[in-house]
Amino acid sequence: MGRSTLLSCLGLAACLLLLLGGSESLGSQEEQQGPWEEDRRAVTEAAPWARARYEAVKKHLGAVGALSKQYWQYLACKVSQEGCEEEGKRKAGPSPGWSLPLVGQDYLEIFSAWYCSFGKCCKTGDCRIVNNITGLEMDLNGQLHGQHLAKEVVIQAVRRFLQSPQPEKALVLSFHGWSGTGKNFVARMVASHLYRDGLKSECVRVFIALFHFPHHKYVDSYKVQLEKQISETVQLCKQSLFIFDEAEKLHFGLLDTIKPFMAHNGKKGQVDYRRSIFLFLSNIGGNTINEVALDFWRAGRAREEISLELLEQRLRLELLQPAENSYARSHLLEENLIDFFVPFLPLEYHHVKLCARDAFLARGLPYTEAALDEVARTMVFVPKEEKLFSAQGCKSVSQRINYFLP
Repeated sequence: MGRSTLLSCLGLAACLLLLLGGSESLGSQEEQQGPWEEDRRAVTEAAPWARARYEAVKKHLGAVGALSKQYWQYLACKVSQEGCEEEGKRKAGPSPGWSLPLVGQDYLEIFSAWYCSFGKCCKTGDCRIVNNITGLEMDLNGQLHGQHLAKEVVIQAVRRFLQSPQPEKALVLSFHGWSGTGKNFVARMVASHLYRDGLKSECVRVFIALFHFPHHKYVDSYKVQLEKQISETVQLCKQSLFIFDEAEKLHFGLLDTIKPFMAHNGKKGQVDYRRSIFLFLSNIGGNTINEVALDFWRAGRAREEISLELLEQRLRLELLQPAENSYARSHLLEENLIDFFVPFLPLEYHHVKLCARDAFLARGLPYTEAALDEVARTMVFVPKEEKLFSAQGCKSVSQRINYFLP
């Protein structure tokens, strides 16, 4: 139901109430007489309690009759998230002498509850935000292959963060692993299940280091722009998502600019950043993760036995070593602002086949096991001796199936 339809329906409801004689503005003047007034006199003269009851009903209906366009604007914003910009302007600069009477507020709550009973309102209170954790879990389990740690960490971290009534800080996740292992895929999936419009939502901002901040000589200008964009996004949408791809290529000055937004009790002025989510995607630590996976394979142990504690410890040690990359030089690690390091393991042959299967299904195309094998065999596998891990992960698999179509 659109804003105009909602206003029309509620306006009609109010008009009907007014026509029934409940409006102070239309039926309270002493000079307005009629059969209803005669009935009122008869009833109220017969019983004092009836008079009191009538006056109470009249007062309440009069409040409905007093609702102006501003009331309808307020209600439309409340129940359908439309026209909220105008409502915000009204709050910022109310017209002299205008305020929302308590009785009017009560009726707005009643109308809101009635409208929401049709399932049109959003549980989150903001229709741009859906927070579908169940859907996120199902899709990660069905479409993210070979990443038992990433699935577990992302689902649990996001669920607990969203369930917290008042987080102490923004949620910060740092994704690490080789290219093609699923870092961008998971980031997109988080956006699509937390926000109605996914990556296109005005609550989501994506920054790619070499695309958005290519020249270090302009870093001071970038810092001002980045701080402004984060602030404006959070003011627009309390639960905002910020994705930084190629995080290892971000200038450390930019990373330090982001730091205050992720700190404990992060508030700047009237803006509260503690409901924000920051995702950093990086290839740093990919070799370390791969070495651990290879060691487990050589020892005859399943990759599912690899623990988060083991990989997190290795990743922290690598990132804290003196290095030239900006990510390691930033204060994010020293001040423990990153909540979880999320490792993405290298993908094996059977994982690539699953990616190929998903690519066929996504395009509505039939496939055979032989076709999946053909696609997987076109990929490069390392190390040279074992040829165990796909050097590109699942990247380019969806394009490669074109070569095997009739």
